[in-house]
Amino acid sequence: MEYILLFFTGLIAMMLGTLAGGGGLITMPAMLLMGIPIHSVIGANKISTTISSFTTFLTVLLKKQITLRESWWILPVSLAAGTLGGLTATHIAEATLYKIAIVLLIAAFFLSFLSKADFAGQAILHPSKTGVAGLIGIGLYDGLFGPGQGTLLLFLFNQLRISYTRSIGFMRLATFSSGLGAAISFIVMGKIIWPIALVLVLGSLSGAQIGVRIAEKLNPKHVRILLRFVIIGLIIQLIAKALLN
Repeated sequence: MEYILLFFTGLIAMMLGTLAGGGGLITMPAMLLMGIPIHSVIGANKISTTISSFTTFLTVLLKKQITLRESWWILPVSLAAGTLGGLTATHIAEATLYKIAIVLLIAAFFLSFLSKADFAGQAILHPSKTGVAGLIGIGLYDGLFGPGQGTLLLFLFNQLRISYTRSIGFMRLATFSSGLGAAISFIVMGKIIWPIALVLVLGSLSGAQIGVRIAEKLNPKHVRILLRFVIIGLIIQLIAKALLN
């Protein structure tokens, strides 16, 4: 029964995570309520998001909605930032990480009102000061902790005038890259409970494919509204957790 619940938790979380980010704040509390140790929870999440994110990226790439020429530079930038964030995480208190997450998400929420972008842009992605700095900052945060990382990436690509479906492809490549270093760290540390991680991976793979197909049918004008609701939910949950710690 636990594995069935875990599968559908991964499916629902990754479907939402593909559309608007924030999937990690569904899987993590659910797994903790199942009595799974915190390090194993984080490790399983990193493995599942890394694998499912790569498959989503490939789906968008194979549909020729994005190109390798545009996206190659995301991998080294996010991988380096995520690895550094994972190494740093052991030296920062969990309560501090919650505060960082709350500040970033509140900033993203208000930026969504100030920005005139609505995922309707048709820009070609290329390395820029805004893009590289944004990927480094979000990659560091993903390695450190991660809640809302996908949502922040969607806002970043929105600011870069990238259309919604293309933003999902780039977001998933960045998530794969920053999560890969952290996942390797947890594997090396022996913190992975493999049956749990594999079931979560299967659920996440299913949810990611459902999410990317729903995304193709969404009106870009409605995406920012969905992101705002997700951010509000993330902020409320993080504040509640910070107060309890």
